[in-house]
Amino acid sequence: MSIQTITAFSAKARSDAALAGKLKDCQKLRELIRLAREEGFDVEEELFYPPNEPQFTADQLSEKLANALLRA
Repeated sequence: MSIQTITAFSAKARSDAALAGKLKDCQKLRELIRLAREEGFDVEEELFYPPNEPQFTADQLSEKLANALLRA
């Protein structure tokens, strides 16, 4: 489990339209984590928050998740 795992999940979502749609539908971080795990990525919640750099772009996430994870 590492930032690289989250980065790999994000990259897969950018290249897989079906996964991208499911990711965009996630409204809560636990939904995003569940989706990542279903796709075979072992991620932990604390890695999504600062001081770690964001691994997703605003257009990949729902507005609610983007506000939570990408805040400056």
